[in-house]
Amino acid sequence: MRKIRRVVQLLSAIGINSYYIGFFKGSIYLGNLKKICCPGLNCSSCPGALLSCPLALLQTSIAGIGTAHYSFFILGFLLLVGVTLGRFICGWFCPFGLIQELLFKIPLPKISWEERLKRLESLKYVVLVIFVLILPGFGTYGMSTAFCKYLCPVEVLEAHIPIMMVRPSLMSTVGPWFQWKLLLLIILLILALFMFKPFCRYLCPLGAIYSCFNSFSLYRLEVDADKCIDCKQCQAACKFKIPVYQIPNHRECMRCNDCLLCPSQALQVKTCRKRNISAEHGVNFKDSDS
Repeated sequence: MRKIRRVVQLLSAIGINSYYIGFFKGSIYLGNLKKICCPGLNCSSCPGALLSCPLALLQTSIAGIGTAHYSFFILGFLLLVGVTLGRFICGWFCPFGLIQELLFKIPLPKISWEERLKRLESLKYVVLVIFVLILPGFGTYGMSTAFCKYLCPVEVLEAHIPIMMVRPSLMSTVGPWFQWKLLLLIILLILALFMFKPFCRYLCPLGAIYSCFNSFSLYRLEVDADKCIDCKQCQAACKFKIPVYQIPNHRECMRCNDCLLCPSQALQVKTCRKRNISAEHGVNFKDSDS
């Protein structure tokens, strides 16, 4: 399963950034495909990006840039992806998530601060509310893409750096916000060497959106309580140390499916919401969120 997921991650990262001529010219793709959302966090201004970042489209929609029809489209897209897959997107189709995972594989001492930093998991919801939902409403004050402009490290990695490598003269035009986001990017990449996907877990507003759907998305994990032997192997396999046997659809679960090694086959993937049928068949499925 890990190999399959890695192949999907690589192919999706290459596929959505396959406007290769942009990397040589230092320009971005502006064709009709840019009207389509990328399900994961991938910068619209990346020279190779064929699709648009859903966060950028959501912010401009809130800022009133575009038609009401366009606003309903982006909201409908996020709702459809969330209800269908939840944070499956985070684990399988996010290029920046892939970069963090590859850095984490470098053999260095790892730190386990899950309990100490657990409260920081809520920070991504603060980022979502303030930088994606509230500030873009003040579009006339240069806030139409507040998250992209003031906080997004992905924009620096995927857009600014590749373009400035081809067009070095642009380096003289960067301002303090670029320098701040570059510093944030460096910090996050260093942290990714020692902890699993720090940006996804603590700062990503797109992950915050999708996490709200984890508890009732069509793609989900379910535990048969009658088969579960409380061996906790699923929790040990989870890099977030989620007690999967108790909370199979935790909001932080990114559906990497590393936990699917249950010796009693109690943990399984379901593609639709199964109702509790314990009264009829004596089967109890653990299906809760934190």
